[in-house]
Amino acid sequence: MTQVSMNKALAENLINTKLGLLQEEIDQILAKWGYTDAAAFLKDTEQGIIKEAENDAIGLTNLIDQRENLFQTKKQWNDQEGNC
Repeated sequence: MTQVSMNKALAENLINTKLGLLQEEIDQILAKWGYTDAAAFLKDTEQGIIKEAENDAIGLTNLIDQRENLFQTKKQWNDQEGNC
């Protein structure tokens, strides 16, 4: 794996921008189906309450996973700063 040096502020800005874009995509999927809560949407899709939403549920799950990975990256950075 290749490593590149980067200014921490720039990296945080990039992650925050990506987090914002992911949230916009999540909100668009939820709005399409009339939901505001991802967990409720996923539960209703799994239970078959919402018909033909499987592809959006898969996409939403992937977006949430990506968002969680970015939050974990930010947390690791903050934890490392606290240990220095």
